[in-house]
Amino acid sequence: MAIAAARDDRHSSRAVRWRCALAPRTPDRHGETMDLKLAGKTALITGASKGIGRTSAETLAGEGCNVVLVSRTQSDLDAAKAGIARKANVRVDVVAADLSDSRNVDRLAGDFPDVDILVNNAGAIPGGTLADVDEARWRAAWDLKVFGYINMCRRYYALMKERKAGTIINIVGNAAQTHDPDYICGVAGNSALAAFSQSLGSVSPRDGIRVVAISPGPVSTDRLVNLMRKKAQDRTGDAENWRDLFKPLPFGRASTPEEIAAAVAFHASELSGYTSGSIVVIDAGLSSRSFNF
Repeated sequence: MAIAAARDDRHSSRAVRWRCALAPRTPDRHGETMDLKLAGKTALITGASKGIGRTSAETLAGEGCNVVLVSRTQSDLDAAKAGIARKANVRVDVVAADLSDSRNVDRLAGDFPDVDILVNNAGAIPGGTLADVDEARWRAAWDLKVFGYINMCRRYYALMKERKAGTIINIVGNAAQTHDPDYICGVAGNSALAAFSQSLGSVSPRDGIRVVAISPGPVSTDRLVNLMRKKAQDRTGDAENWRDLFKPLPFGRASTPEEIAAAVAFHASELSGYTSGSIVVIDAGLSSRSFNF
């Protein structure tokens, strides 16, 4: 009977392994904490009402950070604040502001000068080829993401320099590595921000500041679905074929916002205290291949 039981155990274990291998690897780590010694610090997150920004805010709050959430839509901010308040005993401030207007950047820095961690995440650069994205859309996208990041860094770097302490995390995007011509506006914008982060982060340690760029590949957000619908329409003539575009991806899926948020929290902490001027690419090797997503 012991032998039979052992065989049953081996059979059961083999079945579990097969199910694990066939199932999509989408870890659910939401709400977990890493004890990164961030309690009591203040983090300001832009683009914080949805997707990576909101999940980063939730993760940092879970680590004990007071958080300032910034985005353009008050109702989305209120929902994000309520969600964080239910799970974390931290201070949550929200600011509805369009950061493509530098006057709002100045106002934000005036109202919240004592920020320890700045996470730049606001911006949605449109997909499309050079012919698809006209000058007005290109400039509007860059005003928010590229110049928005630069302006936020300029203002908050000066404040952090006075205290000789602070961390800036710029959420960029692996288009800087993939050079996808169907996302050319994002390729150029993300490449600029990656180089900007490397340049600023190469000298920031002398002021007690770290600057890190986190460059995700495809992340399972509503924004990604919209981009993939457009890409499917362009490639196949049917936007509803967008799910097929995920099949060639590593592990057969996009990354999760929680995976990116965990990297944000880690690199914001002193456990990553010697990291500056670096681009952390999180795309399961996608940008190291000749394959274009």
